[in-house]
Amino acid sequence: MRKAFVITSALLLVAFGLQFVFAAVGGFTRPTGDDSYALHSVNGMAVIPALTLLTALCAALARAPGRLVGLALLPIGLVIVQALLAMLATASTDAAGVSTPLGPIIGGLHALNGIIAVHVVVAVLRGARKLTDPEPADSTGDVVRSGEPA
Repeated sequence: MRKAFVITSALLLVAFGLQFVFAAVGGFTRPTGDDSYALHSVNGMAVIPALTLLTALCAALARAPGRLVGLALLPIGLVIVQALLAMLATASTDAAGVSTPLGPIIGGLHALNGIIAVHVVVAVLRGARKLTDPEPADSTGDVVRSGEPA
């Protein structure tokens, strides 16, 4: 189950990487329409949450430390924050549909939250890999075998 934890963590990281690509696809699609961000929305609201739950389940079944299981669940909360920030940024327009100064700031927070989510997933992947390491490493990264001085 520990290998499954590593695999799902890696897939989740790939999904987050694709999320940035899909945001760029939406941003550069011309003419801009309601479906410009369809890939970004589906990935962010369906694929990433499903992979997050699967990753957390694998972490629990792999008997990962509770802190790591909690960290594996954190992207769900960050996805909720993402959705709220996107809605607030979209709602920050005047009567003519032009962005107010607050809209781009909230949009920037949306991007920043995405970067934070990637860092969380990287930490989860590192933790998952550490669980599968057959032998511990010392502070220099050298493998310390049983019976050898550190």
